[in-house]
Amino acid sequence: GFPAVLYELGEPGVPPFLPGLAQIELAGFQVRTAVPMPDATDKPMLNPTLQIIPVTWTNLVNLLTRSRGRDLASVKPGNEYILVWREPATGCVRVQAAESCDLLAIKIIIEELDPDDVARESSVPAGKIDAIMREAVWKGLVLSPPSALCREANVPGRDENYSVADVFTLQWHLTQECDLHCRHCYDRANRAAFPFERALPLLDELGSFCRSRFVRGQVSLTGGNPLLYPHFFELYQAAAERELMIAILGNAVERADVERIVAIRMPVYYQVSLEGLEPHNDRIRGAGNYRRTIAFLRMLTGMGVPNMVMLTLTRHNMDQVIPLADELEGVTDGMAFNRLALFGEGAALELPTPIEYRLFLEEYVRALESHAVLGLKDNLLNTVLERSGKELFGGCAGYGCGAAFNFVSILSDGEVHACRKFPSLIGNILTDSLENVYSSDAASRYRSGSSACAGCSLNAVCRGCPAITASLGLDPFSEKDPYCFRNPS
Repeated sequence: GFPAVLYELGEPGVPPFLPGLAQIELAGFQVRTAVPMPDATDKPMLNPTLQIIPVTWTNLVNLLTRSRGRDLASVKPGNEYILVWREPATGCVRVQAAESCDLLAIKIIIEELDPDDVARESSVPAGKIDAIMREAVWKGLVLSPPSALCREANVPGRDENYSVADVFTLQWHLTQECDLHCRHCYDRANRAAFPFERALPLLDELGSFCRSRFVRGQVSLTGGNPLLYPHFFELYQAAAERELMIAILGNAVERADVERIVAIRMPVYYQVSLEGLEPHNDRIRGAGNYRRTIAFLRMLTGMGVPNMVMLTLTRHNMDQVIPLADELEGVTDGMAFNRLALFGEGAALELPTPIEYRLFLEEYVRALESHAVLGLKDNLLNTVLERSGKELFGGCAGYGCGAAFNFVSILSDGEVHACRKFPSLIGNILTDSLENVYSSDAASRYRSGSSACAGCSLNAVCRGCPAITASLGLDPFSEKDPYCFRNPS
């Protein structure tokens, strides 16, 4: 071919790097006209259009898009591998010099190596290898199977956007220790702190669980106050080393603690709670809590730490949600609410009536247009959005009720619940594996949701709130959320 002719010429006037450049350009043409991508794969595979071209000059790729004098001057003798491939998503041809991580990902696929074995031989956490493989998939060098975290195929109104999860989360209650004593706390039981000797193996289990399902893993560290867990920073470091996403659900802490967290890894978000305007909030969460929390949010925002506020909705603070949003504009990245589940100390508080709640949801949806800080969480908001002709959202956990689907909740004594808001025991992580707990019949029942919602076209983005259903003495497996005001259709 033409590159070979250039190699043979080798005469004055023919730059010595030109044959290599011609090889790259020829590969680009071949990749552009290659066969279509496979529709799906059942295991990770190399992009079939990928060509790997060894060259003896560095920085040749720059000459494909630019040819100024300084680019020519950057071309030096040296060995390089050039990767040429067609992106699966866009069909565009990509050309780049291979990085060491690219070559490792390619080697793992070609030689069918076990990522755990590669990690051990390289003396790095398996999460590092997972991150390298994710990057290769993101670039399009490797084709990955779709997520295996999928809703059942018979869900009415099934939409791939809301039926296939790409992240699995452990909401991990490390300790019951807390520096507050909130009046709506759902669990003040005297549970022991999570045993640290089980914590690191659990992180590895989470990595394997997610790898086998082609999803990312996240730990949402909470409590109590998670920073009161004696091994918090060791665990945070270990999660970061395993390339897990990390969120914190806790209370206001000192700046030095946040700086220490950020020095390890920026959390995906830091969530704190407020229960309304200052007088009401401080009655629920303790004197001075409102101002401490607002100051903490301002500090997080100033440090560039993503943050949000969660409010537990009762009859007595429902009218404060929009005024609180007014005060939080510019202070935090977002605010959302959960209805109070009448368990624990929260059983002494009061929910709004269904009619009051429906009117509140309608007001909330109207307020979305003028309050950028407001977020969407409660599944029943989708009924209001539907009636208003607005776009639906993914519901509480992105896929309607995500209990035992794209998250589970682990308590400090090892109990695993489908959702932390109500007793929904599906196993114990101190005596069983994450894989076995998730695959249990108990977990499957919570994933299936209530049979009362089975025929509803909003099933994929709603299913109501089983914690509310259970807290009102109803069966969450056969009865619907009593606050639902939509007829299944």
